[in-house]
Amino acid sequence: MAFIDYYSILGIAKNATEADIKKAYRKQARKYHPDVNPDDKEAELKFKEVNEANEVLSDPEKRKKYDKYGQDWKHADQFEQAGASSGRQQRSQGNPGGGFGEGAYTEADYSDFFESMFGGTSGGFRQGGRSTKFKGQDFHAELQLTIHDAYQTRKQVLTVNGENIRLTIAAGIADGQTIKIKGKGAPGINGGPSGDLYIKFMIKNDTKFAREGDNLYATLEVDLYTAMLGGEIVADTFDGKVKLKVPSETQTGTKVRLKGKGFPVYKKEGEFGDLILTYSIKNPTKLTAEEKKLFEELQKLR
Repeated sequence: MAFIDYYSILGIAKNATEADIKKAYRKQARKYHPDVNPDDKEAELKFKEVNEANEVLSDPEKRKKYDKYGQDWKHADQFEQAGASSGRQQRSQGNPGGGFGEGAYTEADYSDFFESMFGGTSGGFRQGGRSTKFKGQDFHAELQLTIHDAYQTRKQVLTVNGENIRLTIAAGIADGQTIKIKGKGAPGINGGPSGDLYIKFMIKNDTKFAREGDNLYATLEVDLYTAMLGGEIVADTFDGKVKLKVPSETQTGTKVRLKGKGFPVYKKEGEFGDLILTYSIKNPTKLTAEEKKLFEELQKLR
């Protein structure tokens, strides 16, 4: 795996502060955001690298591991556990102070140690006569759906490292939600288990409905006369139309809740959230002289 310099990706120095990292990330994210660079595969790749770099460097614990182990930072815990075990073994053989990171290794030994951990020419780090097994690296991917796609359960095939993976995406999946597919990451090391595949869903909403959890929200215009005198109007829902009765003297800002007309509840078939409509009273325009006169007479009566 090629080394990825997260500091270089964000354009910052290794001694950058948290504020520096945050500022650099925002700048780079704006520069390579898909909305700014539509259909630009190179910008899309850069955007993912910027997000990955920020995810690691903005987390003090991850950054510490990255600074120490570089591209192998995700295996830091295994390295340190294996090193500590090796140190105990050396001390039991009359080599006190020989623990990992305590001066027992030269720089060359340290590099050889990393190489052996990842299947180098030495065949894998051996502890007590057997190769130490490590879980493979996790894969991360993003899958873009429209809000209409997310409204109903659907099947989709993803190709990861040449392997077709069939997914059943339950209705009601949320924007930003991540699911894990066990064992579909990189192969394990020295016979260890494969990593996992994490898929993050990005839901594009190009409708007039705002979504919050399982509920949908929209504004519905009501003409002045219906609002004042009462009547019946037709309202759009996500999957059709409904007729609503409007009471007389309805005010702008009045909210109406339509039970079960919202978004599907994730992995609960047949359950839906609500649709909340907010009435907006539409005043008439381009009044004729006669209409203005009638409104003036009404004003006098009030």
